[in-house]
Amino acid sequence: MKITPETSSIGFIGLGVMGQSMAANLMKAGYSLHLHTRTKAKGQSLIGAAEQWHDSPATLAEACDAIITIVGMPADVEAVYFADDGLIPNARPGTLLIDMTTSSPVLARRIFEAGRGKGLACMDAPVSGGDIGAREARLSIMAGGEEKDFEAARPLFDEMGANCVLQGPAGSGQHTKMANQIAIAAGMLGVCEAMAYAKGAGLDQATVLKSIGSGAAGSWSLSNLAPRMIATDFTPGFYVKHFIKDLGIAIESAQEMGLETPGLELAMMMYEKLAAKGGENLGTQGLYTLYQRG
Repeated sequence: MKITPETSSIGFIGLGVMGQSMAANLMKAGYSLHLHTRTKAKGQSLIGAAEQWHDSPATLAEACDAIITIVGMPADVEAVYFADDGLIPNARPGTLLIDMTTSSPVLARRIFEAGRGKGLACMDAPVSGGDIGAREARLSIMAGGEEKDFEAARPLFDEMGANCVLQGPAGSGQHTKMANQIAIAAGMLGVCEAMAYAKGAGLDQATVLKSIGSGAAGSWSLSNLAPRMIATDFTPGFYVKHFIKDLGIAIESAQEMGLETPGLELAMMMYEKLAAKGGENLGTQGLYTLYQRG
């Protein structure tokens, strides 16, 4: 399959914080999109520019050569792919299905096997880079599946991301994303504590960032999310509730390997504490609020 704006009909399911920007970048590249999202109002800004809005994954699947999904939870992925009106029962043979949700590696393999049995090409391709990366088409895309399907999907990936890597067979993209989330989770504790410490010491936090952001402590979270913490901007580039979901998948997967992850488990405890205080719809930088005094 060769995917081009001139010859291919592309479906996009899920128009949340990330999905809206990703779909918009595909439109900018000339692709005519077929759209579906559970809450139609979320995608209103794109629906008028799309080739067609669909009330269900089934009708979308019947019209598309390739379909991208980026929804909320593994249960949402399962419904989109396996329900009677889902993609696997209704997609045409030869359709390329790409799930870019952060989800379970086990579910990714299940989708791959079920799709193969119906003559469908299925990939897991979760992303990292947050709302900024999605908006600027600079996402890191971690793919799992067959190489021929990855090459077929590459024109789409290249319009959404700047670092697209095939990690291995089905499920490998999700495992890579778990490694990414583990690194972020432990690192976010350090970023929050560093900013809280700087404030407690009477330092100007922005000035501190100028020094430590370009040194050995430098990280994406420090450069992009610490300024939001300082500005008390906790709007979501990525929701706390979705991060908790990701950390739960990572903990479960690590336990299956017999791997101890104390840093990951501490981060999970802290994010669950934040959610219990009403912070589940904050961005992940909202963890900083647990460190604020007064």
